Amino acid sequence: MCFHYAYIADKIKTGNRFGVTNPPEFESVFHANAFTNPSMPIITAEDPDKLSHYNWGLVPSWIKSRKDADDISKKTGNARSETVFEKPSFRNAIKSRRCIIPATGFYEWRHEGKDKIPHFVTTTDQDIFSFAGIYEHWTDKSTGEILHTYSILTAEANELMEYVHNNRQRMPVILSKEDEKYWLSNLKSKDEIEHCITQYPSDKMKYEVIDNKDLWAWASQRFG
Repeated sequence: MCFHYAYIADKIKTGNRFGVTNPPEFESVFHANAFTNPSMPIITAEDPDKLSHYNWGLVPSWIKSRKDADDISKKTGNARSETVFEKPSFRNAIKSRRCIIPATGFYEWRHEGKDKIPHFVTTTDQDIFSFAGIYEHWTDKSTGEILHTYSILTAEANELMEYVHNNRQRMPVILSKEDEKYWLSNLKSKDEIEHCITQYPSDKMKYEVIDNKDLWAWASQRFG
């Protein structure tokens, strides 16, 4: 799965990497935790030339109340690619509301007996890469407030991630640079969409063992 990641970059690097115009100022995020529903930069199919900030934890448009929205957002940080076309929470978004989610690494835990050892995973061929995602807009009918939210797609683990994430053997869907515009384009069929839902190659990924269970403290020292 992928419930913790980092985006350590500024607006200039982001603009150059993704070709977005006039990206807003923002601060690097050493540790985004899905269960806190952070606001993170994404690029949507609706505005492929713009960097937007959406909350992590997708809220489907059919949710009735703010309480229900808050509850479901804790469960929708990830969307399993094998069932994304079937699950009510995701099946509409995957067809036309796809997004790319900039990242510079993600955190996962290896289980060794009773110990859970955090690892920081990156790609070796891209300093900044992107997860394949989906997004939604939800309107609170009691206030008129609109929530903009997203979810990261996951797939079965490749060889490297089978070792790192050895209890679940899952990984986020990482897009190749060449597939990013394709993912955001007006794809019509399930087969076209599934073209991008693949395992990123193990030989283009690496991990670093974290010797501090306080990820924020480790990341601040490592990247600050």
